Amino acid sequence: MHTETFDYVIIGAGSAGAVLAHRLTEDPDCRVLLLEAGPMDYSLWIHMPSAFDKPMGSRRYNWGYATEPEPAMDNRRMDCPRGHVLGGSSSINGMAYVRGNALDYEGWADDFGLDQWRYSKVLPYFRRAEDFDQGANNYHGSGGPLHVTTGAMRNPLYRAFVDAGVAAGYPETDDMNGYQQEGFGPMFMTTRNGVRWSTANAYLRPIMRRPNLTLRTGALTETLQFDADQVIGVRYRYRRETREARVDREVLLCAGAINSPQILMRSGIGPAATLQGHGIDVQQDLPGVGENLQDHLEVYVQYACREPITLFSALKPWNQARIGIQWLTTRGGLGATNHFESGGFIRSEAGVPYPNLQYHFMPIALSYDGSVSADCHGFQAHVGPMRPESRGRVTLSGADPEAAPRIVFNYMASERDRREMRAAVRLTREVIEQSPMDRFRERPLSPGPEVQSDAEIDAWVRANGESAYHPSGTCRMGTAGDPQAVVDGDGRVHGVAGLRVIDASIMPRIASGNLNAPTIMIAEKLADRLRGRATLDEPQPWYQAADWQTRQR
Repeated sequence: MHTETFDYVIIGAGSAGAVLAHRLTEDPDCRVLLLEAGPMDYSLWIHMPSAFDKPMGSRRYNWGYATEPEPAMDNRRMDCPRGHVLGGSSSINGMAYVRGNALDYEGWADDFGLDQWRYSKVLPYFRRAEDFDQGANNYHGSGGPLHVTTGAMRNPLYRAFVDAGVAAGYPETDDMNGYQQEGFGPMFMTTRNGVRWSTANAYLRPIMRRPNLTLRTGALTETLQFDADQVIGVRYRYRRETREARVDREVLLCAGAINSPQILMRSGIGPAATLQGHGIDVQQDLPGVGENLQDHLEVYVQYACREPITLFSALKPWNQARIGIQWLTTRGGLGATNHFESGGFIRSEAGVPYPNLQYHFMPIALSYDGSVSADCHGFQAHVGPMRPESRGRVTLSGADPEAAPRIVFNYMASERDRREMRAAVRLTREVIEQSPMDRFRERPLSPGPEVQSDAEIDAWVRANGESAYHPSGTCRMGTAGDPQAVVDGDGRVHGVAGLRVIDASIMPRIASGNLNAPTIMIAEKLADRLRGRATLDEPQPWYQAADWQTRQR
């Protein structure tokens, strides 16, 4: 068998793996092999921001996973797309740059014994990664690999949505990633000069010629290799042959919240009974592998628009051709944005300490897969709960590396989750009924006016709710005494030497917002730990409504 030796093998060239490859190879004496199961990201559809439904809908660039029948969602099998391409899910996602709330990270510290993940100790890594188009300040960085662009909000609907939120009694915030997340304001996107700024573009393209980096795409990881309780390498398929890569230091598993637990379980790390049921020898009995699966479920509250100013006209074939030509020649126009240019974070009721509902506003009535919901001009607010109580799991369907996993999120399984989603629908209707939207608002499209009672809203959510594509938590961090913890605060797998998991799967609780930016932060932070550097600590204040215990707004 073809065998090579490196200092590190990184499995997955996505939002975390690309960051680690960049940072570790800054040391010219550190030899890194980066394995990616998918192909290179050469498709123009990947790099054109407004075309993100194309790579997401492609079986070439997307693993194309689906859930088992979801028990509380009318037994629907729901899509769970994951990036199968250089850049991973950062090459197929909606490009929203959202960090989460400071109190998410304080909660990781207080509730899970992870003091090194407090907000002051993650903020420096958000800043290090970033090249913010507004320049550096106490919360943002400049000159980092990841370019962040502020939504231009040229379409008047974006501003009207923000003004409607303010008219409904919520604050306005000019930076939901800075001091104050709560409120309505502009959104930010991972683009640069009109091009998707995936981690492939941000972190890998500048270092492709480094002699100490070996990148292999089309390389499917089969199993980890052991010597007693230490991981010593990886067995993988590449160019129709099985190869082995040995490590002098560590294997870094960065395959994401769906694939990382699969690889662990195939390798004998996970719940013993599950592994034995698939004929897999148990290397380390870790019951938490694949458990604690969390995601954000969202609904699209849609209205018809009185004025022909939405993106509906852009769907016409001749207009799509014009938009494409403009983007190809200038990297400008409607092709250069993800169209999520304003949004917000609010609390669903009094007693919620920080925002638990998120908005993305879009000036069209459209599904994520590009299908039109109505044959008219319209707009929509994506909204959903940020910290679901429901938990799901990822497990194996078999030991074959090409076998798809079994995934159940258990969306809306708890009464609290259902109550928060009902509030999301009602509060969104209230915002859109405010006077700043009068000029644009026509009839409701979905949900219709007949959907009013708790039972009617619940039924509508069961039929129409969709994933926001933020799976996380399946290899969660925790202390050695925590029976459900898979890794420690540095990503080291409990009871196994030479192996770390570094991706969104190690989040103990899902962050309040989109997960690409937090995943990049996790990799930046743990790259310092791998290199033996002290953890950075930059205390900054954060906003919390003074009367959150007694007022919803």
